[in-house]
Amino acid sequence: MSEILLINVSGEDRKGLTSSLTGILADYGVNVLDIGQAVIHDTLSLGMLVEIPEAAEPSPVLKDLVFRAYELGVDLRFKPMPAGEYEQWVAHQESTRYIITLLGRHITAEQISRIAGIITKYRLNIHEVSRLSGRVPLQLEERLQRGCVEMRAYGEAADLDGMRGEFMRISAELGLDIGFQEDSIYRRSRRIVAFDMDSTLIQAEVIDELARVAGVGTQVAGITEAAMRGELDFGQSLRRRLQLLAGLEERVLAEVAADLPLTEGAERLISTLKKLGYKIAILSGGFTYFGSYLQKKLGIDYVHANELEIADGRLTGGVMGEIVDGPKKAELLGQIARQEEISLGQTIAVGDGANDLPMLNSAGLGIAFHAKPIVREGARQAISTLGLDGVLYLMGIRDRETQI
Repeated sequence: MSEILLINVSGEDRKGLTSSLTGILADYGVNVLDIGQAVIHDTLSLGMLVEIPEAAEPSPVLKDLVFRAYELGVDLRFKPMPAGEYEQWVAHQESTRYIITLLGRHITAEQISRIAGIITKYRLNIHEVSRLSGRVPLQLEERLQRGCVEMRAYGEAADLDGMRGEFMRISAELGLDIGFQEDSIYRRSRRIVAFDMDSTLIQAEVIDELARVAGVGTQVAGITEAAMRGELDFGQSLRRRLQLLAGLEERVLAEVAADLPLTEGAERLISTLKKLGYKIAILSGGFTYFGSYLQKKLGIDYVHANELEIADGRLTGGVMGEIVDGPKKAELLGQIARQEEISLGQTIAVGDGANDLPMLNSAGLGIAFHAKPIVREGARQAISTLGLDGVLYLMGIRDRETQI
């Protein structure tokens, strides 16, 4: 009868170590049932679950492994695994798997400890932890102002909503964003990313900038804030604000567009997505004039927004065609997905306002970005501590993979 062994190797990493040890196993016709290896700094941890065939005796195999480990200067431990324990381990492959992503300016031991404690409380088991952000230099002035650690866990959670609620409650206290999503095939096959424009892709509300030039900034800003908090119907609030802009000269649009500040991380995010072959869309309750400006600047594939009505070189205070509100954004996301021949599960949507919630909740990955409380609570994922390129971490993309 074959025998199953769990082998653990630790020590200073060096070239050829894995090859040397598995070469011995190969000589005895050993099957590898599972293997995992990680290196932190120059220290290696290698684990193998192996099946020694009935024709081979375990003792000579282990003797040769121990001697080779001594030659390599590493520690080697092993223990037999009973058949029942092995079958229980195999059964775990049917468990649901989750990804918990920690995003912040810095990652601390307290943050990891608190989050790991919640994961355990809800009966999930952490089986892998890795760093997605770049290595941190000692010189403070050179340190990256972003950090990310990804945890992978499995099991049947006792209360998913309860766990999400605890993550949300401690995130502000810890100065950390906590992403929680099921590890599914869609995470590795998403193809479209749709952005809201104002206060998401750019650090401004365009209509407020236009209002400032027109001298009605206070009135318009008040309506904008109420709409973003979900206190006003978006279409109604848009018309009320536009009426205050009636008579504004068309030339002002170009002046405002030229001064629009991109959100931190926006250019890095979009350039990375473009290199990886993603389609990028702007789905905005703002205006097509500014969406088209950003389209040319950043290489956006789709732009859907509201068309300002202009007559005799001035804004009339009206809008042409159907207003792009919350439900319309979700509809447009589905339309683009069909056009690109993908499912909604393969889409990502990012926005900050209440009118973004339908789009965020219909996308495979919906992210509330520096959003109002009502939006953070209504969306499944949120980023409030990092720039827009923090989206890459929720997609599982490492910093080193953006250097392409």
